[in-house]
Amino acid sequence: MKSKYQIHLLTAAVLSIVLNGCFSLTLSAQSGTKKAADKPAKAVDWKLGVALYTFSSMSFPEQLAYADSASLKYVEGFVFAKSGKELKDTVLFKLSPAGIQNLKKKVADQGLKMESIYVIGGKNIADWKRDFEVAKAFGVKYVTAEPPRNMWDSVDSLAGIYGIKVALHNHWKENSIYWHPDSVLAALKGHPNFGACPDLGHYPKSGINPLDALKKLDGKIIGIHLKDIAEYNNNKIQDVPVGTGVVDFPAVFAELKHQRFNGYVMFERDTKEQPNNLTSLKQMVNYYYKTLDLPRPFFPK
Repeated sequence: MKSKYQIHLLTAAVLSIVLNGCFSLTLSAQSGTKKAADKPAKAVDWKLGVALYTFSSMSFPEQLAYADSASLKYVEGFVFAKSGKELKDTVLFKLSPAGIQNLKKKVADQGLKMESIYVIGGKNIADWKRDFEVAKAFGVKYVTAEPPRNMWDSVDSLAGIYGIKVALHNHWKENSIYWHPDSVLAALKGHPNFGACPDLGHYPKSGINPLDALKKLDGKIIGIHLKDIAEYNNNKIQDVPVGTGVVDFPAVFAELKHQRFNGYVMFERDTKEQPNNLTSLKQMVNYYYKTLDLPRPFFPK
């Protein structure tokens, strides 16, 4: 028979093995959880597209064709676009339900997705309801907008009723109440249907580093307008192609990955190049894929 001393030693040894095993499993589980939590969003998770305002002088069907030519999948419309000759160039927000369905079919036939639209709203609830009706008819998930302060509650309420989020969009200081990310954050308080759509090319006009703005808006961003500008603190100049101005896009992309952002990334040009912005759009698409070290897109002829 084993002595009590030997039995105690054996018991202690077994207990030590069990505890060490449990501790190792716990560390392994914690390590796995940490790795999962630290894993950044892949760039391919971003929904890449173009704001159709890039081709604002064209009709809606023409805008879609240009987006397709740039090998982009997503487009963001705007409610004051011309609908095309077939619909007598009626602006989108004045179209009949049948007219909107006509254009919605063109989006699908082109192999594109339009999950956002820029709306202008107005000074009364009727104007905003009109634009939300257009957005609903197109089946978008959010509207990009700049509601005035006195309409925040009403617009947020409408967004809840229609099930469509509102992405607050910035212009520069003298042109927009949303010029600073802090003003966007102020608007988000108490308005659960609001989010942010930072325009990276407008921030420098007000002396704001776009990277700092993105950090402040962490977790609030629905979509982004990719735009570049030649210098800071000059609101008289127009944009330049993404990657050729002062915006540090490698740092921007790194920050979005850090935030695990998985929303919409929309190229946009305000400048009107001749004959159109398609060449610079393709240039920007190439820059995006090259900077993120992703396979380059194929541009159909």
